[in-house]
Amino acid sequence: MAYNGFAIDEYLDAEAVNKQLDELIKKPIYGVLPEPLKDYEENYFEKKCAKSKAMTSEAKGVIPGGVQHNLAFNHPFPLAIEKAEGAYMYDVDGNKYYDLLQAGGPTMIGSNDPVVRDAVIDLLKTCGPSTGLFHEYEYKLAKKISECVPSVEMFRMLGSGTEACMVAARIARLKTGHKNILKMGGAYHGWSDQMAYGIRIPGTKGLQSRGIPNFVFRHTDEFFPGDLEDLERKLKKNKLDGGTAAVFIEAIGPESGTTPVTKAFVRGCERLAHEYGALLVCDEVVTGFRIGLSGAQGYFGIDPDLTIFGKVIAGGYPGAGGVGGHKDCMAHLGAGLDASGKKVKKALCGGTVAATPISCIAGYTAICEIEKRNACEVAGRMGDRLTKGLQERVKKYNLPFVVYNQGSVCHLDSVGTMHYAIDWSKPWQIPGILKQTDARQIEMQHIGAAYMAEGLVTLAGNRLYTSAAYTEEMIDDVIERFDRVFAKCGKIK
Repeated sequence: MAYNGFAIDEYLDAEAVNKQLDELIKKPIYGVLPEPLKDYEENYFEKKCAKSKAMTSEAKGVIPGGVQHNLAFNHPFPLAIEKAEGAYMYDVDGNKYYDLLQAGGPTMIGSNDPVVRDAVIDLLKTCGPSTGLFHEYEYKLAKKISECVPSVEMFRMLGSGTEACMVAARIARLKTGHKNILKMGGAYHGWSDQMAYGIRIPGTKGLQSRGIPNFVFRHTDEFFPGDLEDLERKLKKNKLDGGTAAVFIEAIGPESGTTPVTKAFVRGCERLAHEYGALLVCDEVVTGFRIGLSGAQGYFGIDPDLTIFGKVIAGGYPGAGGVGGHKDCMAHLGAGLDASGKKVKKALCGGTVAATPISCIAGYTAICEIEKRNACEVAGRMGDRLTKGLQERVKKYNLPFVVYNQGSVCHLDSVGTMHYAIDWSKPWQIPGILKQTDARQIEMQHIGAAYMAEGLVTLAGNRLYTSAAYTEEMIDDVIERFDRVFAKCGKIK
C-alpha cells in the first residue's frame, strides 16, 4: 500500500513473526544481567529519582500501591511525572525521557500539544469543563469521526473504552436477539465483568480475572488469534445455546498485536461473524486514528458493525471513550426509535461526565490536527525507522529478542510473556505455564527499568508507540539508548 496516509508501508508477515515468538519462549530467559541492573537501581533510581521515590512512597498511605494507574507500577518504584511535551516527559527530579508510552497509545501528535491545549483553554474561559447539557462540539466530534471512519454512521461518547465495550455487548444482544459474546483470546476489551475473560494470554479463560465469579462468564468465550477454525467451532457451538451476539476483535492482534494476525484472518472474522448472525465489533482503542484516519479497519478493508474508541477521541483528555457504528445498531442507544421511527429496545447506557465540552473540543481538535499533519503516516515512518534500528542492534548483541511493528505500534519482545497459550485439554501443563509467565514478567519489568534509566519510557518494557512529534534524529538517539541496555543483557536462567 506504500503508506498512502496510513501508518503501515508494508504489512508484516504475521506467520513468520509468530514463529519467531514461538522460538523465543522455548529459549532461556534473557534480560539485564544482575550487576548492571543493580547499578541502574543504585546509581540512577536511588540517586537521581529520590523525589519520585519519596512522593510515591508517601502516596502508598492513601493510594493502594502508591499510584492510580496500572501502567505506572514500574520497577523499582513508580516515577512521578510533572511535565509532558511533544515526544518528551520530565519527572519531579528533573530527569528527561523519550515518551514511548504515549499515555497507552492515543497521543498521536505528541503529549500536551499546544494547538489542542489552546482550544481547551479558550473553552474553559467561557463554557467550563462540564455542563451536563448539549454542547456544539459533541456534534462536531461525532461528525468528524463519522467522516473519517466509514462504518461509523453514528457515534456515542462515553467515559472510557471499558464502558464502550460494555455497551457494545448490550447493543449486540438487542440487535441480534442472541446471548453469547466471543472475543479474541488474549485481547483486552476493558475490565468489566463479562469482558475480563481470556486476557493477556489466550486460553486463560477466567484465571486472571480475580474477584469475578465464574458464573458471570456463562455467555462469554474466547477464540484463538489467527485460528478461524477455532472461531467457527465456537460459533457453531453457540448456535445450540442462544446464538452469538458479537465477535470482538483487535484487528492487528490481541494486546495491540502482541500476537499479530494476518489480513485474511481479520477478513475471515468479519465473514464468519455475519454468517452466524453476529455483529463484528472492532476494538480500535489503540489503532483508531493511529493506523490511519479510518483506523485499522480502513487499512484491512473491513466494515465492522460497531467500533470501540478510547483516549484519542478526547485528545488525551478525560472522558476518553466511545462506541460508533451502523445506524441500525446505534439506534439502540437512542430514544427507543430507529431512523424510520420504528420502536427498538434501548440499551442501558449511562455516563454523567461523558461527552463533556472539554473532552469533545480536545478530541475534535486533536483529530483535525492528526489529519492536517498527516500524523498517522509520519508516526508510522518513525515506527519503521525505530524497528529497523532495534532489529540491527538485537542482531549485533546476538540476543533472542523479537522486534516488529505495525506502523507506529512497535514491539520489542525480550521474553515472550504474552505469547504463551493454555490448552485445557492438557490441564497438567497449566501450572508450569503460569510459573514461566510469572518469571518472564519479572525480567520484563527489570529490562523496562533499564530502559527508563536510559531515558526511555515504554509500555511494560516491551511495547513502544511513536508519534508525529518524533524526528529521525530523535529516533536515532532512542536507538542508541536501547543499544546501551542491550550491551548489558545476557542469559538470566
